[in-house]
Amino acid sequence: MSTRSYTKIWVHYIWGTKNHSKVLTDKEFRKKISLHLMENSKEKGIYMKVNYINSDHVHALIDLPTNKTVEEVARLLKGELSHWINNNIDFKFNWSVGYAAFSVSESNVDRVVRYILNQEEHHRKKTFTEEYEEFLRAYKFNRL
Repeated sequence: MSTRSYTKIWVHYIWGTKNHSKVLTDKEFRKKISLHLMENSKEKGIYMKVNYINSDHVHALIDLPTNKTVEEVARLLKGELSHWINNNIDFKFNWSVGYAAFSVSESNVDRVVRYILNQEEHHRKKTFTEEYEEFLRAYKFNRL
């Protein structure tokens, strides 16, 4: 038996811009943000399967590393990405304070990947707020 630790814990992260403002409107810039997010997560030892940058929020699917908490991963990704965006734009950018993180079973990974990659089409029908509330209901979060 190996003395190493092994986990496979898929987590679907969602976080938004401050006040849900649609400030990331340039599609080409969002692609650069997405690439940077992938590269930065790899540098931090976080395997990110996919992400999508919307104008007002982000979706990312990661395999939670054995040495990091859900909160630590959110903080690492959001913090560095905010810093990178601010170095590449001419206005002050901020994420909202919180984030959401939802568990994903191995059998649903492909479905979640398709969902994340299909964000543009998805948001023609639903706002970020509607989508977020739908996730909270699906995962049975009670309102505070």
